[in-house]
Amino acid sequence: MQSVKTAVKKKAYKKRSLEAKDKKYVWHPFTQMKDWEKEKITIIRSGSGVWLEDMDGKRYLDGVSSLWCNVHGHRVKEIDAAVKKQLNAISHSTFLGLSNGPAILLAEALIRIAPAGLARVFYSDSGSEAVEIALKMAYQYWRQTGKPAKTKFVKLVNAYHGDTLGSVSVGGIDLFHEIYRPLLFETFSAPSPYRYRWPGGSEADRVRDEALSGLEKVLARHHQEIAALVLEPLMQGAAGMIDQPSGYISRARELTRKYNVLLIADEVATGFGRTGSLFASRQENAAPDLMAVAKGLSGGYLPLAATLATEKIYSAFLGEYQEFKTFFHGHTFTANPLACSAALASLKLFGKNRVLEKLELKISLAQRRLADFYNIPIVGDIRQAGFMIGIELVKDAKTKEPFPWREKIGLRVTRRAKKKGVILRPLGPVIVLMPPLTISHEELNFLLDVTYESIREEAEDQ
Repeated sequence: MQSVKTAVKKKAYKKRSLEAKDKKYVWHPFTQMKDWEKEKITIIRSGSGVWLEDMDGKRYLDGVSSLWCNVHGHRVKEIDAAVKKQLNAISHSTFLGLSNGPAILLAEALIRIAPAGLARVFYSDSGSEAVEIALKMAYQYWRQTGKPAKTKFVKLVNAYHGDTLGSVSVGGIDLFHEIYRPLLFETFSAPSPYRYRWPGGSEADRVRDEALSGLEKVLARHHQEIAALVLEPLMQGAAGMIDQPSGYISRARELTRKYNVLLIADEVATGFGRTGSLFASRQENAAPDLMAVAKGLSGGYLPLAATLATEKIYSAFLGEYQEFKTFFHGHTFTANPLACSAALASLKLFGKNRVLEKLELKISLAQRRLADFYNIPIVGDIRQAGFMIGIELVKDAKTKEPFPWREKIGLRVTRRAKKKGVILRPLGPVIVLMPPLTISHEELNFLLDVTYESIREEAEDQ
């Protein structure tokens, strides 16, 4: 008995020690640290399947796939084994002047499943970098093909493409980006087809057509100086899960061809099954010229990203050494073999476990269950594209009056959910659900039950 008590005390001491050190030394992303330092924090020590476990032994369902990247769950034996096997060979060697087997095989696998026309893979470490690389490729492509005036980019209102300065420049969320405005390059904005808050009505066809008309006006007026349009296909994630009406991305693709503008598809969040297909672009055959992938690429195991390009774009960078047509970009851990091994194992699991086929019923289950959420008076809109779900909370559902930021409505709901055993992270007033694709029907029902109860309880306290 004494040894058990001693072990419990040691465990509690270790937790208190780590918590104190976190608050003393660590700076967390997208976190107001003044608030963080006052709160009791959760320290995750392990995970299995769709579950996380903290240092007290409490289990939580990972309702946001550890920031949208975990695809098959935690501690997947096939991915674990692939990383361990590679670890026994070599953990890292430079990709500048050398290559490695996992990176080569992964590039081949990605091109086989990518939208038609994409033919080359350039590796990096994060989604933001993958987008940044696509911007630089587009810019340099036009300079090397005789159109040096095409230097600017079109973005959608409310866009988010990452946090490096190039990616921030093509972002449109003032909360994140306004403070950095003096550091950014000039861009053109096109309307986001945000149906819920579209002036004059939310009919899908009308919003789609009017948004596309706004995009065409920008392209028609400025196409001679526009290098590319950058967009997240089907769902603008960090914008608040803003789904695009059917036909929007295919017609946007047509417009970019009409005005000789490249299309960059940011599939960092939408890729690898999140919208019900491997890539969202494929749902409307809107094959881009450049495509950024990350997050789910390695199954959520290790930092890895890639920018895929057409052969036409790749060819524009070929030349004699002294012509300096080389793409001068790269990082120390580009094409890390451990990460690439994890990614290869993850991709194989899509076929082996029929992940997308099994996902269809879970998408339908979520859709049916989510309809009931409209019974809660503070639920204004529910947006879903496959397993990407956003529930927008409003102060008044009839007028769509938003909650003031100071009320922290999203944070309050997610705190309730956490007490009930579910980890969620809001986007302001939007509650995001994006669990691992392999979640069971029972676990999905639990996630939806807890989310419903947490929102309902918050509504009752208003």
